[in-house]
Amino acid sequence: MGHQVIIFDFSLIRGLWEARVKKNKERQRKEKERLEKSSLEKILVKAIIIILVINRKIQVKEKSSMFYEILDTYGKTPQLQKRRALSDEANKERNKFIFQLSGEQWTEFPDSLKEQIYLKEWHVYNTLIQTIPAYIALFQDLRVLELSKNQINHLPVEIGCLKKLKVLNVSFNNLKSVPPELGDCENLEKLDLSGNMEITELPFELSNLKQVTVVDMSANKFHSIPICVLRMSNLQWLDISSNNLKDLPEDIDRLDQLQTLLLQKNKLTYLPRALVNMPKLSLLVVSGDDLVEIPTAVCESTTGLKFISLKDSPVETIVCEDTEEIIESEREREQFEKEFMKAYIEDLKERDSAPSYTTKVLFSLQL
Repeated sequence: MGHQVIIFDFSLIRGLWEARVKKNKERQRKEKERLEKSSLEKILVKAIIIILVINRKIQVKEKSSMFYEILDTYGKTPQLQKRRALSDEANKERNKFIFQLSGEQWTEFPDSLKEQIYLKEWHVYNTLIQTIPAYIALFQDLRVLELSKNQINHLPVEIGCLKKLKVLNVSFNNLKSVPPELGDCENLEKLDLSGNMEITELPFELSNLKQVTVVDMSANKFHSIPICVLRMSNLQWLDISSNNLKDLPEDIDRLDQLQTLLLQKNKLTYLPRALVNMPKLSLLVVSGDDLVEIPTAVCESTTGLKFISLKDSPVETIVCEDTEEIIESEREREQFEKEFMKAYIEDLKERDSAPSYTTKVLFSLQL
């Protein structure tokens, strides 16, 4: 017996989600105020107890557990203060290994950066930087390379020297290709290439990335799922939405660890039955406008698969003479839709009662 078909208007879902976000923020604000008030009350009580102790108005036998906590804080062995000091010191120590840069005033990396090869993380976003320096090869301890929303137009081959790299995020830049040397980053776990708009393929050498669990290739120009992606044996999350896919490979079930597959806003006309052979696939999102064949086994899967078919409503395009402005508008829309879909998916995970099969969901957006 198949699942009940439920019809939604995605604009309504979006409204409900926005209301829920607003409500959640209000709840967090009230909770923060409550905690602050509670902390203030504790401080006042502790202060009163200290004063009473000093004035000898509390006998030893009447000392409560709170008293001993206060004694621990203000006495000869302030363990709590030590713990806090150690925590603060640890945070300061950690921050020594993190490089952060943002703002459109930056068009290139500062010269002083090349002297800090001990860094473990780079977080660079919203700049006008176009080039990653070749001396990045010197940063042998680099684990995280977050370079989202810049103007980077290519990745240097030296990126393959980062053997300890775990996270690479170059989303919403101007990349058109990825160097084969990236396949040498054998410890990479997360790869985000989304929003570059122009990437059409990935080098076969990326097949070496056996530790990757998350790949985001959305908002590019892929015509098919790259072979190297099908060989990433630990892949759990694949977002290849907003591309030019016309079909899926018949051997897509090679991704036997895949849990989430996002395919919306492509040109798919059918889904292969091989999807049923993916034991861990729990969320499949497609666009239903062009689909003429959907395996019944997918819709009626007994493995807990949530199958969502979205209706891609045409978005009104603002006539613009400047091509760069059109591309930037596309990027902004894609970024918004990605954030919305992420929130929607998180909401689905929180609700066990989410529909297993949703059809013709209106997904419209105008900027």
